[in-house]
Amino acid sequence: MNESFRKYMKVGLVHFMAYPRTGKGEGPILETLRRIALDDYFEVVEMTWIKDPIVRKKAKQIIETSHMEFSYAGMPRLLITKQNINSLNEEERLRALANVKEGVDEAYEMGAKDFAFLSGKYEESKKEEAYQALIRSTKEICAYAKSKGTMKVAIEVFDYDVDKCSLIGPVALTQRYVKEIRQEYDNFGLMVDLSHLPQLRETPAESLIPVKDYIIHAHMGNALVKDKLSPVYGDEHPRFGFPGSENDVDELVEYLRVLLDIGFLNKENRPIVSLEVKPYGDEDPELVIANAKRVLNLAWDQV
Repeated sequence: MNESFRKYMKVGLVHFMAYPRTGKGEGPILETLRRIALDDYFEVVEMTWIKDPIVRKKAKQIIETSHMEFSYAGMPRLLITKQNINSLNEEERLRALANVKEGVDEAYEMGAKDFAFLSGKYEESKKEEAYQALIRSTKEICAYAKSKGTMKVAIEVFDYDVDKCSLIGPVALTQRYVKEIRQEYDNFGLMVDLSHLPQLRETPAESLIPVKDYIIHAHMGNALVKDKLSPVYGDEHPRFGFPGSENDVDELVEYLRVLLDIGFLNKENRPIVSLEVKPYGDEDPELVIANAKRVLNLAWDQV
């Protein structure tokens, strides 16, 4: 592609993945956020909960001062607390739902463009019951978000039998689900992720084309699924080209081409497309981020 990717998308970085110590809503949040804000490669930063209201206020100031956009990732709120919005135990479902609504409040407080969450685990024999529970929860989340403003809500599509084992999920069920929610809520859509495609055993075309009208946010990352004994097996988002892993420049090229072909990447309404990479062991986060930027540059040249 001869034109800059900036004409077709807003490139973001998932903060709590690049700096894992911040994933629990604590740690060096402001210092690491400042590093991202100083890097004009990124237009968007994706962050999760920030427990300290003073830190939240300062983080918002950094984002606004640096002319960045903010996206709120509610997934860690559920994963770290082991809560499930499609639990068949109603008390547990409502507890998870309350947690998500607190995240929506925080997202509005921070001026987020969108809010993302994920579905929970399920038993295959009770899959339909879990699906109906997810429908109830999603509608409540969408209604709550809409009552407070115009922020978009997205569910991130995860694996169903590798790591997170989430209900959403395989493309056929994802399509059924998003169509049902969108009949009632126009503020809802899908977040897709290159790193999850190998875990779903779906190609970019297989995974994205059937739901092309509902994608509102995308991630670019890597995964390793060939070796269950690997320390980065599953949904660990290792750097691109990690030994034995699934995604590097060629895979990102294919993903971006499909996103372009379906009209998701476009000049009229540039979507958020964020790099999501995590240091392994004692890897330097700055080098892992540099890896991701370099891979995106190389890939875009071939799109």
